[in-house]
Amino acid sequence: MKNEDIDVLVIGAGAAGAALTWSLSEKGVKVVCLEQGGWIDPSTLPSLKPDYETQLMREGDFNLSPNLRNRKEDYPVTTAGENPPSIMMFNAVGGTTIHWQGIFPRFHPSDFKVKTLDGVADDWPISYWDLEPYYDFNDKMIGVSGVAGDPANPPRSKRQTPPLPLGKMGNTLVKGFEKLGWHWWVNDQGIISKQYKDRVGCMLHGKCMFGCPMGAKATTDRTYWPLALENGAEIRTWSRVREITVDRTGKAKGAIYFDKDGNTQEIKAKVIVVCCNGIGTPRLLLNSKSSLFPDGLGNSNGLVGKNFMVHPALFINGIFEDVMDGHIGPMGSPLFSQEFYETDKNRGFDRGYMLYGERTFGPLSQTGGVPWGEEHHEAFSEIFPHQVGLSVLADDLPEETNTVELDEEVVDSNGIAAAKATYSLSENSKKMLNHATNKATEVLEASGAKRVIVPPPTNMSHLMGTARMGANEKISVVDKNNKVHSVSNLYVVDGSSFTTGAGVNPTSTIMALALRAADKIWEKRNEWK
Repeated sequence: MKNEDIDVLVIGAGAAGAALTWSLSEKGVKVVCLEQGGWIDPSTLPSLKPDYETQLMREGDFNLSPNLRNRKEDYPVTTAGENPPSIMMFNAVGGTTIHWQGIFPRFHPSDFKVKTLDGVADDWPISYWDLEPYYDFNDKMIGVSGVAGDPANPPRSKRQTPPLPLGKMGNTLVKGFEKLGWHWWVNDQGIISKQYKDRVGCMLHGKCMFGCPMGAKATTDRTYWPLALENGAEIRTWSRVREITVDRTGKAKGAIYFDKDGNTQEIKAKVIVVCCNGIGTPRLLLNSKSSLFPDGLGNSNGLVGKNFMVHPALFINGIFEDVMDGHIGPMGSPLFSQEFYETDKNRGFDRGYMLYGERTFGPLSQTGGVPWGEEHHEAFSEIFPHQVGLSVLADDLPEETNTVELDEEVVDSNGIAAAKATYSLSENSKKMLNHATNKATEVLEASGAKRVIVPPPTNMSHLMGTARMGANEKISVVDKNNKVHSVSNLYVVDGSSFTTGAGVNPTSTIMALALRAADKIWEKRNEWK
């Protein structure tokens, strides 16, 4: 596609960029996507290799962290704060869906109205019901396994494929939840359990975070991108964007990027959409400085990069007498509980959290804390394969002191300033995690665990909130349609646009927002010039 023919330029080929590009291309829009990585050959995925677990422990092409992976297409992210965030992302066609576990819950209706309901943070300018048709449509596009009818959530359509098996691990947790009388339900997963469209069902390979070579996991390089390319959309891989340019009136004009050979290129379009995740998006906007936007594009109110959210988490393990299958089967969660999801002021904190069964990695990942020497085998055989994981994912309310900024002292391979992510747990989150620790322990013990291991809190690396959505320009970066307030033809569509983080994994909501934003961009087509 020639540069002069481009209607919409999309930056980033992950969950949001793929869904949005497909939707616009389906309407006949001429779309080009710039992606700083390339296509991933499924035959190179570490999940096909016997040493796959070492990718967690050392530097390598598929480590979860760009700081350890050090591919040319990666950029460094420095960290700071009382609880420096772990950084997990992947730069390629498909983005972080390559590493994604496929856990696919939706926000609750209350997650969009936390100010109104609970007096905290801010309400979204849209509701659950604005997104509901897009949630449902996205499910049909990618294929979701699960069971409809969960009483903790609004009704949804029949899942496209049956649920993945609970396994011995899942059924063991069910006993605990049932004994306590707490809510539980089979998880929605972006992993199909049987053939759907042209993709085969899950073979229970059990290494989902190291890439799904058979295509059962709904990575966007296997779902949306082939369809978008058939429609005439174009991906320019190995294209790292340095900045978004503006004209003298303040409209977005295009982008300057480096191609695979390091040459500087310029591309122009009528509409620009940034889909670079909760760290990459503010980094790009802050690097896009001009005389009209001296503090970065869309940053007139100083909020780009503020309100960084990550989902505080705990990965708690129960040790059982019986042999468990926690390391076998899809790495995503077989079941979850939202017993403590909605606000109950008697607990001493606002909002809530989700508990979900967490399959473990293989034996290598379970050696932490196991002594070496003559006691090694006895200690290790007590743990493996006897673990059942129960994870906590907590609603992370936005704090302006949690930020993504530029780190001018560190640069990527093209000399562009790196990102610096600063994060500290709020007092509300600390109280929530303490409560969750006690409740998770209670479930595991009710399930029959003889011992419970509670490690220090970490985070899910769900990167959100740094270009937040809102009706009020003074307290947000984009409007209810994901358009940047101060730039008439610039959109931000990814987790950075989240007003609040909710207590569930974000990918389903990111993709629903992208499909909705595509419709809103299309509605404005008569204004494209």
